[in-house]
Amino acid sequence: MNQEAPIIVGLDIGTTKIAAIAGRKNEYGKLEILGFGKAPSFGVQHGMVLNIDQTIKAIRQALENCIASNPDLEINEVYVGIAGHHIKSLQTRGDIVRNDTDAEISQLDIDQLINDQYKTVIPASDQIIDVIPQQYIVDSLQNITYPIGMSGVKVGANFHIITGDKNAIRNINRSVEKSGLKIHDLVLQPLASAAAVMCDMDFEAGVAIVDIGGGTTDLAVFYEGILKSTAVIPYGGENITNDIKNGLGVLKTQAEQMKVQFGYALADEAKNNAFITIPGLRGQAPKEISVRNLAHIIQARMSEIMDFVVYHLKQIGMDNKMLNGGIILTGGGSQLKHLIQLTEYTTGVSARIGYPNEHLASGHLDELTKPMYATCIGLILKGYNDYENDRRALEENFIKINTSYKAKEQAAAAAAMAEAAAITSTTTEEQVTEEQVMERKVKERNASLKSFLDKMKTKIIDMFTEEEDAKF
Repeated sequence: MNQEAPIIVGLDIGTTKIAAIAGRKNEYGKLEILGFGKAPSFGVQHGMVLNIDQTIKAIRQALENCIASNPDLEINEVYVGIAGHHIKSLQTRGDIVRNDTDAEISQLDIDQLINDQYKTVIPASDQIIDVIPQQYIVDSLQNITYPIGMSGVKVGANFHIITGDKNAIRNINRSVEKSGLKIHDLVLQPLASAAAVMCDMDFEAGVAIVDIGGGTTDLAVFYEGILKSTAVIPYGGENITNDIKNGLGVLKTQAEQMKVQFGYALADEAKNNAFITIPGLRGQAPKEISVRNLAHIIQARMSEIMDFVVYHLKQIGMDNKMLNGGIILTGGGSQLKHLIQLTEYTTGVSARIGYPNEHLASGHLDELTKPMYATCIGLILKGYNDYENDRRALEENFIKINTSYKAKEQAAAAAAMAEAAAITSTTTEEQVTEEQVMERKVKERNASLKSFLDKMKTKIIDMFTEEEDAKF
């Protein structure tokens, strides 16, 4: 195990269950599960927290079960999944102009570009949850997926911005914080699930992730390595359970049990002569429920969900030929029998079940490979992606600081040398000037003495001349 890697905890606050999973990447880049706990969820409906007290109790129970599985764990911070029909998305475009055009484009430039998008004008009741770059533009070059290391003056990108209702987000934050935890980040559930069940080839080929949860069905579409669109369908496994309860006149717990044990997504696959016996209430006679009638109820609701998927794919211009990777079904509702056949029949696109074992190391619990835990495992992977990006940005920042420090050091040394040279030059000039002055003074003194001697000589000659003239 890689002891240097941090332990990251994913918390999935769902309509039917709350799950907490702690994991750490090993030296091979695979995720080792260090703790796992879950609890029934009673305070959440359609992905939204409607009863904070019940949600807090469920979160604490899930955490206690997680710590019980590994007493050495200390959980203080979590990545939390978010869903619900209040989730919306929009497309934007952003640009920055770089001052140092000679330097390479770094992660810090990309972070600045992304952070600027959090200033996008949205309705006052909403809040930006995530900003996801789609394609980058560097000067005149377009459709760039990874601009780091390139050079350019103007860097831009197309963004997919995910927003949610402020009050719904506050309720999640309060529930988690009152449970004694800190939220590191909120992550849209279909994106977390996609990280858990997809590989690099899926991103490139083009796939649609259909995460069928308890309260909602979340959709994320990827094409040519980028996120094209996200959507929330306001129906999930809970709606199917309620349909069975109301259609067959049974208790909700009985409806849920029948759905899980005997449910078919295709009525034609159910046997005509198969029946389920339900105990009667308060001395009433037991009920005989036809398995085919149960399947008809399930098929009606699942067909409606898939019709929404088809409608959204048409809205964003994604036809059958573009989804070469098909549809990946995940979440608890994906475990219905013959759901793959119904999906392919309704959408005309190949389908498969997405299991969250793509990135798991060996030795994990078999239960964790079920699609219902895809979101929670994906949250851990999202945490590691943030950790690796932050570390890269810190390293780049350190390199820049170190380079800047060395440049300053070299500049200071050069300035000191220049100053020393200037001082030496000045001193030399001063010395030369003094020598010249002394030499000049000596010359002047010699010239003065010569002049005096010449005058004396002239006077002496004149004296002798006068004396001779006097004799004659």
